[in-house]
Amino acid sequence: MIPSGGRLADALIFYRIQMGFSVLWQSETMAGIERDSIRFNLVENDNQQWARNASFSIAVSDLDALYEEYRGIEALVGPLEIKAWGRREFHLIVPSGVCLQLYEA
Repeated sequence: MIPSGGRLADALIFYRIQMGFSVLWQSETMAGIERDSIRFNLVENDNQQWARNASFSIAVSDLDALYEEYRGIEALVGPLEIKAWGRREFHLIVPSGVCLQLYEA
């Protein structure tokens, strides 16, 4: 579950418009989103301590294309590089403060 960082409606706009996710289902305080085979549940919660300590590693098949797509979104996007642990990846921090680590499958 990913905290929304405030209003769920605002988070859904970001994930849909900026990141290309589709909404699978939605209730008053939660929603399921999906892009390709990646699925998350968003929960309306503005607890910054939770959000800033949440990190998700996501394997993708075309890391270069996704990096180019996400470099222009309204998020803090780190460099695409091989990390000290040997994994080629980049990270982005979404508006709620959650860190998504995207790496080559």
